[in-house]
Amino acid sequence: MVARQRRIGEDPDVFPVAAASEAQDALVALFVVLLAAKLGEEASRRLGQPAILGEILAGIAIGPSVLGLVEPEAILEVFAELGVVFLLFAVGLESRLAEMREVGGRALRVGGLGVVAPFAVGFGLGLALGESSETSLFLGAALMATSAGIASAVLLEFGASRQRAVRTILGAAIVDDVLALILLSVIVGISGDGVNLSAIGLLIAGAVAFVGVVAVAGSRLLARYPTALTAPLSSSTGLLPAVLLCLGLAAVAGEVGLAAIIGAFLAGMVVAETKQHNTIEKEIGPLHAFFPPFFFAYIGVQVELSALADVGALALLATITALAVLTKLLAGWIGAAGMTGRERGLVAFGMVPRGEVGIVVAGIGATAGVIDPELFAAIVGMALLTTFLAPPALRRLA
Repeated sequence: MVARQRRIGEDPDVFPVAAASEAQDALVALFVVLLAAKLGEEASRRLGQPAILGEILAGIAIGPSVLGLVEPEAILEVFAELGVVFLLFAVGLESRLAEMREVGGRALRVGGLGVVAPFAVGFGLGLALGESSETSLFLGAALMATSAGIASAVLLEFGASRQRAVRTILGAAIVDDVLALILLSVIVGISGDGVNLSAIGLLIAGAVAFVGVVAVAGSRLLARYPTALTAPLSSSTGLLPAVLLCLGLAAVAGEVGLAAIIGAFLAGMVVAETKQHNTIEKEIGPLHAFFPPFFFAYIGVQVELSALADVGALALLATITALAVLTKLLAGWIGAAGMTGRERGLVAFGMVPRGEVGIVVAGIGATAGVIDPELFAAIVGMALLTTFLAPPALRRLA
C-alpha cells in the first residue's frame, strides 16, 4: 500500500480515490464483457450455432482489435478462470467413476496419440521453417494442447455429456493434460539451459497421485458415505460444500502443476456420488450461466487481428491450423478404434480445439524469448480457428 501511495503521490488521501476508480473500471469492464457475451450467445442461438461461438466473437468485437472497449486485464482473467472451472465442474457432475473407467484404455490411447502426433508435426514444421530447436519445441507444444472446456461446453449445451464418446474425450483430456505438462516442463527446462529431472519426476508423481487419489478414493468415499459432504457444514442442499470442494481441488490441481479445470472436473465427479447430486446440478445452474461466458469472451478479447495483416502471416496461420486440425483428427479417430463411426467422429473433433491452452503455451514461449510476434500471432490465430471449427461439427454429431 505504501508503494502504491508513493506511485500516485505522497498524499495518503489519494489512495482511496484511486482504488475506487480502479474498482469502478473493473465493474464497467465486467458489465461490458458479460453483456456482450450474452448478446453474442443469443445471436448465435438464433442463427442455429453453438452459443460459445457468439461469445467468442463478442469478445473480439469489444476487445482491442475492433471497438477497444475492454483490455485483457487481470480481473477479466480471474472471472474467465472461474468460468472454465465451473464449466468443468458441471460436466463432472454428470460423470461417474465407473463410466470413466469403462473408457479408460481408449481415453489413454486418444490422449497419448493426441499429444505425440501434433507435437512431432509441430516440431518438424518449426525446423522446416528454419526456426531454432527451442522455438520448434514450443510450436510443437502449442499444437499438442487440447482445451476440454470448448468441447465440454458444446456437448453440455446439446445434452450429450453422458455419451460414451464424451466420456472418452474427457478422459483423454486428462491424459493429454498430464502428458502435455511433462513435455512442457522439459521444454521450459531446455530453453532455460537445463532440465531438472528430479523436479520433473516430482511433478509427474504429484499429478498422477492427485488424479488417482481424488478420482478413486474421493468417489468411493462419497459413494459409501453419501452425506459426508454436507454433514460438516450442516448444509441442507450441499451447494456451498460442493462449490468449496470445486474451488479447493481446482487450486490444488494448480499447485501440483495440472490445469485447474482437471481439479474442478474431478470435484464434480466426486460430488456426483452424493445423494444431493441432482439438487446440486440444478442449483449450480446460476453459476454455470454467469461465469462461463466470461471465459469464452475473454478468449476473443485476447485476439490481436493486426498481427495477421500480411500475406506471410496468413500463410503461416493457415499451415499451422491445417496441421493442428489434421493431427488431432487422425489421433482421435485412430485412438477411438472400436467405437461407431459417429462416436469416433465426436472424439476426433472433440480433441481439436486448442482454446486458451494453446494461447498459454505460446505466451510462455514469448516470455522465454523464443517465440517472435508473428509466430505468436499465428499460434493464437490457430487456437481461435480450431475453437471455431470444432463446435459446428460436434453439434452435427452429438
